[in-house]
Amino acid sequence: MHLREAFVIAVHSMRTVPLRTVLTGLGIVVGIAAVIALVGFVSGMRNGFNTTFGDLSRAVMISKNAPRLPGTAAAPLLESDAQALRDRAKAPDIDPESVTPLRSGTAVIRYKDKEFRALLAGTATGYLQVRNRAIAAGRMFTDQEAEEKARVIVLGSAVVGRLFDGDAAAALNSQVQVGRLTMRVIGMMAPAGQDQDLLNLTPLSSVRALFAGADRISSLGFMATSADRVPAAVQQAQAILDPLHRINNPGERDYTSQTNVAQLERISTYITLIKWFTLAVASIALLIGTLGVANMMIVTVAERTSEIGIRKAIGARSGAVLRQFLIESIMLAGLGGLIGVGAGVGLVLVGGELLPLYAPGYGTPELSWPAVFIAFGVSLVIGLFAGVYPALRAARLHPIDALRY
Repeated sequence: MHLREAFVIAVHSMRTVPLRTVLTGLGIVVGIAAVIALVGFVSGMRNGFNTTFGDLSRAVMISKNAPRLPGTAAAPLLESDAQALRDRAKAPDIDPESVTPLRSGTAVIRYKDKEFRALLAGTATGYLQVRNRAIAAGRMFTDQEAEEKARVIVLGSAVVGRLFDGDAAAALNSQVQVGRLTMRVIGMMAPAGQDQDLLNLTPLSSVRALFAGADRISSLGFMATSADRVPAAVQQAQAILDPLHRINNPGERDYTSQTNVAQLERISTYITLIKWFTLAVASIALLIGTLGVANMMIVTVAERTSEIGIRKAIGARSGAVLRQFLIESIMLAGLGGLIGVGAGVGLVLVGGELLPLYAPGYGTPELSWPAVFIAFGVSLVIGLFAGVYPALRAARLHPIDALRY
């Protein structure tokens, strides 16, 4: 039997019982579409996580600790501490450009007849990177403005909402009164939730005039040169700060170092678990589809027993019968796989358009072409394996027994 004739017979067989063919192929369609869609959505989630928190995995925060002894005051962090961490000879794993001192406090910010008490932080230009914040409108102040003690300020979104009714365009380039200083608004930070939206940024050199203790800072942060160098960067920072703070016993440090590595690794582990869980669900759907194809082929062989007997009686070999039913099984699964690929690709593309609009924090689904080709290949393999037993059963039928059926 030629392949072309086998394909014609397979198509005729599927068209004879269209409802059964559709219902059987639907299991393959759902399974293949689920694999492609879930891989795309989980990949988008992981890429969104890496984009949002990639730099945060390298961040290290150093803040003042509790007093070492009851009744004593902990030594303050100083701007000189931050400057010492920029020494590449002593701290090769610390990015010197990222070392960011922070001096924070509360201040009343006024605009015309409105005022709002909010958090004010004097810092450096690297603050946005170290703290994983973004500018929604305008810009961050520059190193030159910091050196010139420029009276500029980047407002938090909550403050813009209170003083300017949420209109960032109206806030930009306006003059606000911060304590006893007049400052020009040059930007607005993107919303980050809770107290972070109350925070306003100004150059460290400008905030000294508002808060006592000229060279004291509340905390400092820096970025390790890479995520795997975070532990080494922390050790180098401690080796620099311990002598400056007269620390002889590590357990008596008057400062504490915090990293996000453990928390981010835990989140990454959860994403990996979600990936494997979703693939397991998709695999179950494919298994159900495989059983459906096998069941249909067994029923088909039973219904066409007389036909098989006639073909064998007029000279058809067992190999030809075997190929016939294998081709039917593979065609059924392959057609379901092809439709499933189209459905899965469509779901990923639609998700790529809608999710950034309605759930921007979850990442944009990304189509994985290897997953598409593998999924379609799996559908063909399913057809092959699901059709082996029914095809062998058909091929082994004796012509006389089949004609008596």
